[in-house]
Formats: sequence, C-alpha cells, structure tokens
Amino acid sequence: MEGSLAPAVVMAFFAGLISFLSPCVLPLVPGYLSIISGVSLDQLKSDSGSSALRRSVIFSSIMFIIGFSITFIALGATATAIGQVLLARRQVLTQIAGIVIIVFGLHLLGVFKIKALYQDKRMHNVRTSRGALGAVVLGLVFAFGWSPCIGPILGSIMGIAMQQDTAVKGAFLLSVYSMGLGVPFLMTSLGLNQFLAFYSRFKKHFRTLEIVSGILVLGIGVLIVTNQMSTMNQYFQFLSDFEYRVEGIFMRMIGGD
Repeated sequence: MEGSLAPAVVMAFFAGLISFLSPCVLPLVPGYLSIISGVSLDQLKSDSGSSALRRSVIFSSIMFIIGFSITFIALGATATAIGQVLLARRQVLTQIAGIVIIVFGLHLLGVFKIKALYQDKRMHNVRTSRGALGAVVLGLVFAFGWSPCIGPILGSIMGIAMQQDTAVKGAFLLSVYSMGLGVPFLMTSLGLNQFLAFYSRFKKHFRTLEIVSGILVLGIGVLIVTNQMSTMNQYFQFLSDFEYRVEGIFMRMIGGD
C-alpha cells in the first residue's frame, strides 16, 4: 500500500478510542486499575487525592498500557509480514480481508450477530506480582483476552496493516491504535471519580456507539475491497509531513532503515 499513511493513522487512533468506549472495555476499566495497582476500588475512590497513591496508580497504568501496546504492535507487524510473504496473492487476500471487515461492520450494526464476538478471554483470575513487571505482563495477557470482543474494530485496523509494504508501517499503525486505547485509560487513572461520573452518563449510549463503530468498520471494509484507501490521502494532506517525521523517528527507534 503506497502513499501517505495519514488516513489510516487517523482511523487507527479513533478505532482505539472507540475500543476503549466499547461495552467490552469501558465498564471494566476501574477493575483493571484496581488489579494492576493492587489497591481496592473503594480505596481508589476514597483516597484519590493522595499524591503517593495517584503516582503509583499512574505508573502502574503506564506499564499496563505498554504491555497491551506490545501485543497489538506485534500483531500489526505480523499482519504486514504475512501480507509480504503472500505478496503474490495479496490482491485476493485484500479482497477477502475487506469482505470479513464488512461482515464485522454489519455485525456491529445489528444486521446479524456473531456470538463468538460477544465472548472474551480476559483471564480475570490471572495472578502476577505487583509492580512494573506485573503490570506489563497483565497488559500483554489482557490484550489477547480483549481481542475476540473488540475483534471487529481491531480487525479493521489489522486489515489495513496487512496492506502496508513494511512491517514497521504495520507496527506503527497498531501503535497509534494502542495510543487511542491507552490515552483515555491513563486519563482514567488520573481521575477515577470523574470517570465513574462520566460512565454513569455514557453507558446509555452504548448502542449508539456500536452503530457508529459499525459504520466506521463497514466503511473501512468497503474502502479495502474497492482498493480506495489511497484516495483518502487527499483529505489528509495536512497530516502527511507530520506523519513522515513521526514514522522516521519510529523507524530509527527500532533500528529500521
């Protein structure tokens, strides 16, 4: 997939944000904060003004975000690598990926339901040591558990990653997705009580969010099937220079060419 990544980057970030707001993730965020910090939810709410506790929760949250980001970035690089290995049949595989993504979109819109996508394997009974390493490990594990439930949204970004011409671009795309998922998670760790107030108001809009997600995923699928992803570049020209600079920095950080 040649040309600017800017449209895909924007889609990836918003896909991550929508994943955070989904019924699979949003209601369980306070529980995740409690697990990774080793502090009860009641204490998190009552002692939210404690600077020491806040620093501990923020640090644990960052480590947790790093953990699930590693998983998603690895998936992105793997998707691109698979696309490169099967380059001779990429056109056919791209069409298949686009059709699967369209099916995911129709599922989110409620045209039909795929029961497997309402399951998850977040492994709530996982036990690990507290601290930085424990939070990273939990992030790694929970990312794999989230994947079936947020599959339609994650799958659409994976489909775009598969079209990229280098594994670095696929990894970069999933790092942006992870950012969209991780930024609001980190903001929650900064203000749990504010998050709970937001959640009480937002939860009645879950169906609306699902419809918006379905439209986004369906649109991505159609663009992939019709090979029109590159035409989106004209609407994101203002992001192209920034994208190339960030991509260059990212490639240097991981030792790319």
